[in-house]
Amino acid sequence: MNFELHTIESAPESVKPELETAQATYGTIPNLYRGLANAPAALKMYLAFNKTLAEFASLSPIEQQIVYLTVSVENGCTYCVGAHSVLAGMAKIPDEILSELREQRPLSDPKLNALRNFTLAEMEHKGWVPEQALSEFLDAGYDQRHIIEVITILAQKTMSNYYNHLAQTPLDDMFQSMEWSPSTST
Repeated sequence: MNFELHTIESAPESVKPELETAQATYGTIPNLYRGLANAPAALKMYLAFNKTLAEFASLSPIEQQIVYLTVSVENGCTYCVGAHSVLAGMAKIPDEILSELREQRPLSDPKLNALRNFTLAEMEHKGWVPEQALSEFLDAGYDQRHIIEVITILAQKTMSNYYNHLAQTPLDDMFQSMEWSPSTST
């Protein structure tokens, strides 16, 4: 299905301010935002996730990117893996960790690996995380607040991953350097 990629001019009035802000922030409007503009509630919710996590999350920006990338790689979302690989670099994630995430390998940092494993357990067991996986996560220094934030990011990425699968959202020029596909896993 071909989803319209809105410009500021073609977008519904209710999301024009959000697209204008994205244009001012990034110098362009990410294609994900342009596509989600077809459903103003979806775009507004997606952006609200971003804003709220940036303001109130206890997971660090690097830890948030671990979750974003774990979910997106597991779901095979080429758009989100490319985009979040660039954002992970901006968050100063070590190159080795980024490569491990993109290649679906255990992470060399034990605490971040516990975060990755918990995220995968959440996905695999649809929230019914086995006691051992939960214990490993908590033993790594995470707590209830982190559990809820992982679930929050999982919800956000499920929304964007599934949309991108249907829309086949083209990767923006600003993310091309980190293009990814499940078949190459690099």
